[in-house]
Amino acid sequence: MIYAILDTNGKQLWVTPGKFYDIDRISADPGEYVKLSKVLFFRNQKQIMIGQPCINNLYAKGKILKHFRGRKVTVFKMKPKKNMYSKNGHRQEMSRILIESINTTQ
Repeated sequence: MIYAILDTNGKQLWVTPGKFYDIDRISADPGEYVKLSKVLFFRNQKQIMIGQPCINNLYAKGKILKHFRGRKVTVFKMKPKKNMYSKNGHRQEMSRILIESINTTQ
């Protein structure tokens, strides 16, 4: 089983080739290919590579499938006996990316 752990926008993501993942929005159009070069960990059938903090000669190639907004998160704050409350909602901008391969840059 081939997999890698990537750093995308400050969050770590466990990826395998051929699957799609929802991550924070990437500034690229749908259909474009992106190169995710912050590979922290890589494993295939033969070897294990651990970066310190990143592996320099590895990258993951992905294709942006679509952009969308995540589910709504409601934040409610209240202070008792003060008649103070606030209710806010937030929807995170997301990108769906298909990881096609994990390659070396040699």
